[in-house]
Amino acid sequence: MSPRPPPTLEDSLREMFPEEWLRQTAKETGLIKRERKIDPVIIFWVLTLSFGVRLQRTLSSLKREYETESHKTISDSSWYYRFTPELVEFLHQCVIHGIEELAKEPGRKLSKKLENFQDIVIQDSTIVRLHSSLSDKFPAARARTVAAGVKVGVMVSAVANGPKTVALYSEKSAEIKTLKIGPWIKDRILLVDLGFYKTQMFARVEENGGYFVSRIKKNMDPVVVSIEEGMPKTKCKDFIGKPISECIKQLSGKDIDAVVKIAFKRREYKGKQKQDEMNVRLVAVYNDEDEKHHIYITNIQKEILNAKDIANLYGARWDID
Repeated sequence: MSPRPPPTLEDSLREMFPEEWLRQTAKETGLIKRERKIDPVIIFWVLTLSFGVRLQRTLSSLKREYETESHKTISDSSWYYRFTPELVEFLHQCVIHGIEELAKEPGRKLSKKLENFQDIVIQDSTIVRLHSSLSDKFPAARARTVAAGVKVGVMVSAVANGPKTVALYSEKSAEIKTLKIGPWIKDRILLVDLGFYKTQMFARVEENGGYFVSRIKKNMDPVVVSIEEGMPKTKCKDFIGKPISECIKQLSGKDIDAVVKIAFKRREYKGKQKQDEMNVRLVAVYNDEDEKHHIYITNIQKEILNAKDIANLYGARWDID
């Protein structure tokens, strides 16, 4: 038997971007609401494989290429009106997916408990000092003398074992503004410290099909919806509607797994800011060394990770960093 020829670049790309993934991503980004004349799979490959040096370089030539590949004739408007912000977002998600696939180490996978998640990602940032001559363009946030600096926002991937994204911001930028949540978070776990704590952000993670684990702010005292573990069932109903702090005081030295309600404000829209609320899982794990509870919030179900698993997962943040 003659040896099989090595895979071509096109073969590798088609394995990296399966048809099912492309169609799902097209729907999630709003590129395709109802598939009619424009097929998201064909438009992806036409734009990927036909655009470049000495290839198709105009919209009209790309349209002809699309018609050849799809065996359909389409109107100019059907083609030109497809070049929208939704197409940009679709291609952006494809680039992110491609980088993730290339970055994966051979055989590197999450543990069995986490096998249903695609990745664990951590967002963090640090300040890099620049020469003072750059203070006009990159002013320092807190400095008694003339100084310059930038904030470097980094997202680290456990699967890729390295940076997923790196971006530069003004040193004055709040931590939360260096983290943009979108469809990319689906089936991924985001670990963040208190600098990124914002219920509005947690809601966006959940709405995009992602998961989060965070320490809870000291001034937060959410209301108990239910106690899942940590006390006898006969006493659980006594804490419904009360602040979680009361529950923790009465169960000193024990781990607590509860569902709590957190109120927050949605992003401002047309000058108005809507009040909202969400239920999250609250895990309070007693630390013998510190002699106090370490409290976390998450939307990962307890059937997947128990209370100590959540604490260990958040603790692994430092290993991944």
